[in-house]
Order: sequence, then structure tokens, then C-alpha cells
Amino acid sequence: MLVITINGTGFVIELTYVLLFIFNSGGKDRLKVVVMLLAEIVMVGIVGLLVITMAHTYERRSLIVGIICIVFGTMMYVAPLSVMKLVITTKSVEYMPFFLSFASFANGICWTTYALIKFDINITVPNGIGTVLALLQLILYATFYKSTQRIMAERKRKSELGLSEVVVVGDSKKIASAPHNGHASEIREV
Repeated sequence: MLVITINGTGFVIELTYVLLFIFNSGGKDRLKVVVMLLAEIVMVGIVGLLVITMAHTYERRSLIVGIICIVFGTMMYVAPLSVMKLVITTKSVEYMPFFLSFASFANGICWTTYALIKFDINITVPNGIGTVLALLQLILYATFYKSTQRIMAERKRKSELGLSEVVVVGDSKKIASAPHNGHASEIREV
């Protein structure tokens, strides 16, 4: 019952997110998401129909659906690998949110523990993999956090330097009456 409750709640939250995206997005983005959503609904329907008609025992049905769940559950945890690669190549965790990595780790720990108590292989495998991958994300975060702060500070400093010399084209009377905030020497007319 716990698995149904948690996944049912997750389904409602994700469906709400997708519907909000569909209602608030434009043209091509909306069409792309609607097509993906319809493809997913058709795929789940086909899998359900095939499992019910081709597998005649509860054990066989559980095995088939369990394998499918392992594959897609693992894919969910493997998805951030591209972000992890970006973190390693840029030496910056700017695009890998800490709380998402932490929540993923905590979720993986909880579900792996629950699955080991009941020894449900269909829950243990993807969540065990997810726990390891989330732990790697946290290790990457700890490794590259300081360099990210340096990179962001350097980027901010460069953008401030770029703004320190402002060239204004226009009426000199308007420029003279503008508030200078102590930077009058940096404003010049061309």
C-alpha cells in the first residue's frame, strides 16, 4: 500500500506540473510535450494490454512489469549523468542544484532501505543505483563548490568591469542632470 500511495502522489504532482507547462507554454514546446505525453500513455496501455493477455500468471506479470520498472526507475536516476559530466568538465556545480542532489540521495536511501526490509528486487535495484549516483553528485558538489564560487565571483567582477566604462550617446544636458551616484567621471558623451 505504501508503494501505491507514494507513486500515486508522485503521479498527481507530476501530472500537475506537466499540465501547468502545457497551459503556459507556447506552440512548439506545447506540441512536443503533448506528443510525448500521448506516446507515454499509448506505451503504458500497450504494455498493460500485452502483460494481461500474454502473461497468464501473477508471478509472470510481476516479473515483466518489474523488469520494466527497473529499467525506467534506473533511467530516472541516470538522467543527471549529463549534468555530472558538465560539472566535471567545467569544474563548476552552477547547474547542479545541491538540494535536488540531496533529495535524490535521501529518496534513494529511504527506498533502498524499505526494499531491503521486504527484499523487493524491483525496488532495490533502481534505488540502489540511484543512491550511488546521488552520492556521487554530492561528492562532486563538495569537490567543486569552492571553484564554482571563484568562477562566479570572477564572472561578476568581469561584468562589473565591463560596466564601469559607459559610453552615452545623446543630449549633454540630459546627461548632466542624470544622477551620477559618485561615478560622474565614468560617464562621457560621444
